[in-house]
Amino acid sequence: MAGEFAIATVAACAAVTFAAFVVRGMSGFGAGLVATPLLVFLIPVHVAVPMSGLLVFFLFVFLFIRDWREVVWRELRLLALPTVLGVVAGMFLFTTLDNRWLLTLLGGFLLIYATYMLLVHAFGMPEFRCSERWAFPLGLAGSFIDTLFGGGGGTLVVIYMHARGLSKMPFRATVAVLWFIEMVARIAGYAWAGYYTTGTLLLVALMLPMMAAGTWAGERIGNRISQKTFSRLLAILLLAAGVTMLVR
Repeated sequence: MAGEFAIATVAACAAVTFAAFVVRGMSGFGAGLVATPLLVFLIPVHVAVPMSGLLVFFLFVFLFIRDWREVVWRELRLLALPTVLGVVAGMFLFTTLDNRWLLTLLGGFLLIYATYMLLVHAFGMPEFRCSERWAFPLGLAGSFIDTLFGGGGGTLVVIYMHARGLSKMPFRATVAVLWFIEMVARIAGYAWAGYYTTGTLLLVALMLPMMAAGTWAGERIGNRISQKTFSRLLAILLLAAGVTMLVR
């Protein structure tokens, strides 16, 4: 046994964690989106969501130190307050609410938007841009959904950033710092609610090497792709996210 969990369970969690952070390293988002739906088949949801959050937090501490020069600070200022407010709202509902309809709506929206992105890059459809006034509602909704479900909501921020026209490196750096702020608030809430038991913290410690290895591998792959390929990758990940939300 490793704490409260069998060795086979820990090994399966390690494989999921590695794969999730490969995706995150390549695209700049998606760790919780990939990890949480798979981890809940292995461990309780109230272990999986706080554990994923703490792993992402450790990653974002490193990324903040490394990439702060690439951050688009104006976009970050617009998104920071609604992100924190969304976490607070989500924490109040995390233990009691079963909002399956919210996941269904989000999944449907992601499918539509991802299909549009693919059409833009495959058939040359015009690509729209959004104004700064979308920062507050999308930042609030994104962190609210992330706090409730351990992932998925961040895709709304990804869509906002993409529609603002950020290139690959500023995109990855800005969302990393934004989600660092979100994770500070989420982890404080999970800790206050008592979800970080000794077993959960031990599992997090065991997953840290897989988080680091997956991020390293994903970034090596991501750094070799063009901006157009990066946009297509985002579209495919959003499409997968939409399917995940609908079947979850």
